[in-house]
Amino acid sequence: MNIILIEIEALKELLKILEKQHEFLLKSNAITLEGFISKIEDSNKKIAEIEIKRRQITKGRPMREIIEEIGDNDLDKYYREIKKLIEEVRIQKDSNELLIKQGLSFTNRILNILNPSKTPKIYNSYGQLSKK
Repeated sequence: MNIILIEIEALKELLKILEKQHEFLLKSNAITLEGFISKIEDSNKKIAEIEIKRRQITKGRPMREIIEEIGDNDLDKYYREIKKLIEEVRIQKDSNELLIKQGLSFTNRILNILNPSKTPKIYNSYGQLSKK
C-alpha cells in the first residue's frame, strides 16, 4: 500500500506543476513557461518509475482485481483517488495544450499581419486567389 501512497503524492505534484503552468499561460509569461518542460518531464519519469514498481509488486494484475480479492476499503479508497487524480491531470494537461495552441495561432496571425506574404496575389478566371 506504501507504493500507492507514493504514487498519489507524485500525481498531486504533477497536478500542481500543471496548474502552475496554466497560471503562467493565462498571464502569457512565455519566459517562465520554458522552465515547466523539465519539471513536467521529471514528474512524468517519477510517476512511470513508481508505476513500474507497482506493476512488479502486483505481477501485472489489474488493481481492481486485486482490490476485490483482498477486500481492503482503504486500498479501494486510494485506488479511486489515483483514478480521480489521473483524470484531473489529463483535464489540466488538455486545457494547457489548448491555451498553448491558441497562443501560437494568435502569434502566427500577428506575424502574418506584420510580415505579409511577398508573393503577389493572383486571381484566376473565377475570381478566386490562385495557389501560385
